[in-house]
Amino acid sequence: MPTICTIGFRRKSLEEFIGLLREAGVDAVIDIRLRNTSQLAGYTKRADFDFLLREGFDIAYEHRPELAPTPEILDTYRDDKDWVTYERQFGPLMVERQMEHVADEIFARYERPCLLCSEITADKCHRRLVAEYWQKHEPTLEIVHV
Repeated sequence: MPTICTIGFRRKSLEEFIGLLREAGVDAVIDIRLRNTSQLAGYTKRADFDFLLREGFDIAYEHRPELAPTPEILDTYRDDKDWVTYERQFGPLMVERQMEHVADEIFARYERPCLLCSEITADKCHRRLVAEYWQKHEPTLEIVHV
């Protein structure tokens, strides 16, 4: 059965973060953040993070911004914190972008990939929405929120 893991990095030390990935058996981190170059990204800043995961822990890294919300959807949610509206706007975007095809590409290369975003938990994070969207297209897909 294929498995997709998800993880948020905020409020996790690098040691805790890597420990969780290892414990879950993750072989690739799929970064689905829209913006991953900010100083606020800390150890998950794109170029540094790719090097760190690959060279330090033998975990592949891909930035897949096509799995992120549009700037308008993200910025509106950051301003109003209206999760219901966010979900309502992000759902059609997943369909429009045919995000299930990205899942096919990812699972062709990796055994146990993990969707990365910044939110602490998956309940109000688009990584959960992407994983659940993929699961609708592949019902045997198991979702593990690390």
